[in-house]
Amino acid sequence: MKGVFLDLDTVDRDDLDLARLRSVLPEWEFHPRTQPGEIAARISDAAVVVTNKVVLDAAVLEAAAPLKLICAAATGTNNIDVQAAAAQGIVVCNARDYATDSVVQHVFTLLLTLVTRLDAYRADIRAGRWSESEQFCLLDHPIRTLAGMHLGIVGQGVLGQATGRLAEAFGMRVTFARSLRPDITDSTDRPNLDDLLPELDALSLHCPLTESTRNLVDRPRLARMRRGSLLINTARGGLVDPSALADSLRSGHLGGAGIDVLEPEPPRADHPLLAADIPNLVLTPHTAWAARQARQNVLDEVAANIAAWFEGNPRNVVRA
Repeated sequence: MKGVFLDLDTVDRDDLDLARLRSVLPEWEFHPRTQPGEIAARISDAAVVVTNKVVLDAAVLEAAAPLKLICAAATGTNNIDVQAAAAQGIVVCNARDYATDSVVQHVFTLLLTLVTRLDAYRADIRAGRWSESEQFCLLDHPIRTLAGMHLGIVGQGVLGQATGRLAEAFGMRVTFARSLRPDITDSTDRPNLDDLLPELDALSLHCPLTESTRNLVDRPRLARMRRGSLLINTARGGLVDPSALADSLRSGHLGGAGIDVLEPEPPRADHPLLAADIPNLVLTPHTAWAARQARQNVLDEVAANIAAWFEGNPRNVVRA
């Protein structure tokens, strides 16, 4: 029984232990990356395929007769045609809860960078303004404290709840928005997102990208946010309208944004949020999840998914 990992370089930079993953199957092929034209040949004789971002669409799956299990080396499975896989009897499993600590600390790295105006003060130091100052400190960029701020969270899963707990430790008031999933009847007293936005000092997104959440934070919702408020997105780039966000930051309506994800990735050079004139924007290159321990966790989760499937008790199964 053969396994193929299509894009190992997206997880491992020669700093992880692959022993557990190697042990669950008798034969493996590990590819640093796989181009679209290479997919069919590489999975043609594989029973198990692991992908992080390589797209497995219906056409590719139909040509992979021996394939029985697809493991996503991630939580999101939007690059896998789960419906087509189910039609062929292929089990799809994802990795869950492997990067909670990494993502949550990144959320607060972005928040703290914005409220302390860290980038602005570091730029001032590099420009020599501290050395030229007439007093002991610089006070040109107003600093805020997280304590007392009202944080809204979209998504009350593991990541959202962990973010909320740490926010409360900083002295923030936390409110979760009502669920956006159409298949769930939310019987709680959580407010609708549109009602919540004007009350918030900051909004953090922790929901999946679906048809119902695409461009969730669009121009009208940005306009509803309190002037000077902050937006944090470590979830999926497609949740935010990038042109609307850029305009809101330029106008000064939004006080700042910390963004770890764009669409597409890697972004085009002319992506709206890569423009040099956008103030109070902190961009990171999809690294919220990428702490070494988190990357090790995802490989171990994939190994556990394969072992459980092999034993006839698949775990973390993604339904069509």
